[in-house]
Amino acid sequence: MVYAIVRAGGRQEKVSVGDLVTLDRVDAEAGSTIELPAVMLVDGDKVTTSADELANVKVTAEVQESFRGKKIVIHKFKNKTGYHKRQGHRSELTRAKITSIA
Repeated sequence: MVYAIVRAGGRQEKVSVGDLVTLDRVDAEAGSTIELPAVMLVDGDKVTTSADELANVKVTAEVQESFRGKKIVIHKFKNKTGYHKRQGHRSELTRAKITSIA
């Protein structure tokens, strides 16, 4: 089984061909392809981690859609002082399908 660890939006994701991955927003239209930098490649028993060999590895993905994540509610509260603050946040996300690891 071939899989790679790629760097995507400040995080690292384990991906195989055909996987759907949710990334931080990427400036790309739906249907276009993007390339993700590989941090590690596992091909059966062979593990590749050297930067020189990983420079030749290409992990390509096809952008499926851009969307906003679930709303997160932040509520700060301090007892006995009357202080409370409510705030919300929704992440801008992109869903991509891994097409090849070469």
